[in-house]
Amino acid sequence: MFTHIMVGTNDAPAAKAFYDGVMGALGHGEGMLMNEGAAVLYRTETGMFMATTPRNGEPATHANGGTIGLFAASPAVVDAAHAAGLAAGGTCEGEPGPRDIMPGAYGAYLRDPTGNKICLWHMAAG
Repeated sequence: MFTHIMVGTNDAPAAKAFYDGVMGALGHGEGMLMNEGAAVLYRTETGMFMATTPRNGEPATHANGGTIGLFAASPAVVDAAHAAGLAAGGTCEGEPGPRDIMPGAYGAYLRDPTGNKICLWHMAAG
C-alpha cells in the first residue's frame, strides 16, 4: 500500500542515531545520510522510510495525532526496539505490553528526537 513514509527532523544525525537503533532492533539495516547530511534513508524490499529537514527551510514539527506503525516480528522485538530507541535519544509514549485494542496485539510507543510518534507493533497469528 505504501511506497514510502517521510517525517521531518531538525537534526538528521540525531534522527539517524535514533532510527538506526530502532530499525536495527527490528531487523533492518543502518540508515544512509543523504542530501549533504540533511536526511537519513532506510530502504527495504517493501518500501522506504526517511527523516529529512523540511525543504521549505522552516523547522520540522511532528503531527498532532499522527503515529507511524512499524512491524515487529515478536513481542521481544518490540521490547528491544523500544529499549534501543530510548537509548538513542527517544522518549517513551507507552511502555511495551499487550494492547486491548485487539486480541494478540503487543506494542510500544516512542517519540523520536523531533517529536514524531512511532508505534512498534506485533500481532500474534490468530
